[in-house]
Order: sequence, then structure tokens, then C-alpha cells
Amino acid sequence: MQTIAALESNVRSYSRSFPGIFSRAHGSIMLTEGGRKLIDFLSGAGALNYGHNNHAIKAALADYLMSDAVVHGLDMATPAKREYMETFSSVILKSRGLHYRFQFTGPTGANAIEAALKLSRKVTGRQNVISFTNGYHGMSLGALAASGNRFYRKGSGVHLSGVTFMPYDGYFGQAVDTADYLRKALLDESSGIDLPAAILVETVQGEGGINVASADWLQSIQGIARDFGALLIVDDVQMGCGRTGEFFSFEFAALSPDIVVMSKSLSGYGLPLSMLLIKEQADVWLPGEHTGTFRGNNLALVSATAAINNYWRCQEFSHAIDRTGQVMRRRLDAVATEYGCRFRVRGRGMVLGFDCQTAELAGTTARIAFHKGLMIERCGATDQVIKFLPALTIDHETLSQGLEIFEDSLREALRLERGEPS
Repeated sequence: MQTIAALESNVRSYSRSFPGIFSRAHGSIMLTEGGRKLIDFLSGAGALNYGHNNHAIKAALADYLMSDAVVHGLDMATPAKREYMETFSSVILKSRGLHYRFQFTGPTGANAIEAALKLSRKVTGRQNVISFTNGYHGMSLGALAASGNRFYRKGSGVHLSGVTFMPYDGYFGQAVDTADYLRKALLDESSGIDLPAAILVETVQGEGGINVASADWLQSIQGIARDFGALLIVDDVQMGCGRTGEFFSFEFAALSPDIVVMSKSLSGYGLPLSMLLIKEQADVWLPGEHTGTFRGNNLALVSATAAINNYWRCQEFSHAIDRTGQVMRRRLDAVATEYGCRFRVRGRGMVLGFDCQTAELAGTTARIAFHKGLMIERCGATDQVIKFLPALTIDHETLSQGLEIFEDSLREALRLERGEPS
């Protein structure tokens, strides 16, 4: 770690939260150079839904590399790209009654968000985008303009514009329908809010604190987008690829977004891969109008195809996610209930948040957990929420061990908070 501290930029983050040199990993277990074993509830910030070094996916990658097939080919046509699009279309889209064109953007989720915003403005001829309180969409300037967190926004160094923020579902409590508020603001000719090119939404806000939108609210937002001639963009970067139970996080609400943004676990192996799913009538790009050297890397497309073939050709994997998510929820609800009304648990599928109310308690709990053998991240406006993001493939014994470490760590953090010896 001395080399890391001496040579890497101050901007480094995860190596500060998890100070260790990680040399090997498989499934939900990571090992340090010194042989220390840690249970991973971080999953590459959602990029490793199928665990580290998934053997079934790795085999497809190894075969492809050994064949001398094209790895990098800009956006030229290759068998790997063709097979991926055919597989995704038949297994994922057609079975859900969806039809989209594929756009492979640069390798990050933020680049895909940039493409979605640019395309929506091109389609509509408008500039304004509606985003939501506590939303997070990436660190590049356009994506950052649509993200709410002041810490991240301040880092831009420039004025961030082109976005109007509206209250997310539940922002003012359950008594206030914030979708009605948005509709009223857009109907009012004197609200000061320009008609939007797009409404950009996460069905579950990950970085924002595991805030969960209801199906009714999401359907209302879709209706508003349709009524006012705006495109509906669903950011499924972290919540897609099964994280909430179904492949897309918006399926439970029966949405049909104009653009779906995907990245993180799309490749199935932690390889960089991002794409837009675009309704055909919105695909108004001119050739080369949004480009990038590393869009649609063939190696990532091979692993993405393998992930679909291994996990999504039947409903069993989705059902297993729901069952595991229920186990997690019961355990965390029991912990929260033990301490009365102080803590809250929220989430959907296998993304859950344990709201500690204060950043100090959440931070202390996460640090203790790391020393006890659990990697777990924080989120929320002030990092007051502990985020549970284990691999969707985690076995129940490892999951139970990780949850037990969390419980022990929280109890120890509470003792320290009260000034008692640990």
C-alpha cells in the first residue's frame, strides 16, 4: 500500500476504504497478497453480478482468445457482435415484448448516459432534461449535470446546466405524489421549467441511498413523458442485469422506455461494456455522430453472450434472486427491529440499503466489517446508508456469514458510539 499511496493520485477511493492488495478472487471471495480472505458484498459496485472469475463465462473468454478472433475492431461487424445482438434480442427482448436497436457507446456508463442525453436532445430539438433528487448518473459533465450530489457536482469546476431537478418518489414522504407535482409544473406556463427533451430516472437510486420508486409512480412518470413529448430514459447501469430480480429493473412496472442505458454487469465478467437500447423511431443518429474507440469491445461481447446463455434462458435464475433477496431482507429487518425505530431497510431484489441515519455510524460499521472480513460500501447523500450488493450467484452459507459479520460490526459500532469499550 505504500507504493499505491506514493504513486497513485489523491483521487483514489476504494483503495482507501479497503486498504489491501487484492491478488485473487473467485465467486464472492477476495484474497489479499497476504492470504487474508474477505467476503465481497461490493461486487465491483455492481459490475460483478455473476461473481468474480465466473468459470462458465471465463471458459467462453478463453476459447475466444485462443482462436485469434478479433478483440478490438472499433464498431466493425464481427461474429461476436452478431451473436451477442441475436442472443440478447431473442432471449431478453423478444420474450418481454420489447424491440430496440443497439448502440454500443464508449465503455463507461457515464458515456452511455452522455449518448442518451445527446440523442434525446437531437430527437426533440429541446435542451432541458428532467432528473431527480438524489439521482446519480456518472462523472462526465453531462452525466454530472443530471446527478444531484453536491460533492460530485462541485468537482466539475464549471457551471452544470441543461437539467431541472424534480423530487423523486417519496422525497416529501408518502403523502405527496411527486409525479403530480412534476405534471403540474410542466402544465404551468409560468413554472419557469422548459419542456424537457427527456426524463431521466433510476427505478432504484443506488448511489443516492437505495431509494425505491413504486410501480405507480414510474408509470405516472412514463405517462408524463409521453404527454409532453419527452423521451423516457431509464438508467439501468447498476440496477439492470438482474440486480432487482428481473433482467431489467423496470419490468415490474411494465414500462417501455424510449432509451435504456446499460453498463456495469452487462459484460458479465467485469469487462468494460456499455450500450443504449433505443426505440427505432428515436434512432435518428447520423453515421459516426457519436463514436468512440472502445465501443462494443468484442471480448466483452463474448462474455456478455455467455452470461445470457448461462443465466437468462429460463426463469429459474430470476426466481433464485428473489428468494435470496427475501433472505437478506428478513435478516436486515430483524437487525433493524432489534434497535426500535432507529434504522430503516429498503431495496428490491438483491440491492438493499441499511439506513444508519448518520454517516459516522455507517462509516464505523463498514470499517469494522472490513477488519472482520467483509467488504461493504456506503451510499446516500452523506454516506449514511450501508449498501448490500452481493453477487447474484452468492451461495447461502457465504451470504449468511457476511450478514453475520455485518450484525457484529454494527453492534460494535454502536458500543463505540455510546463510549463503551469494543
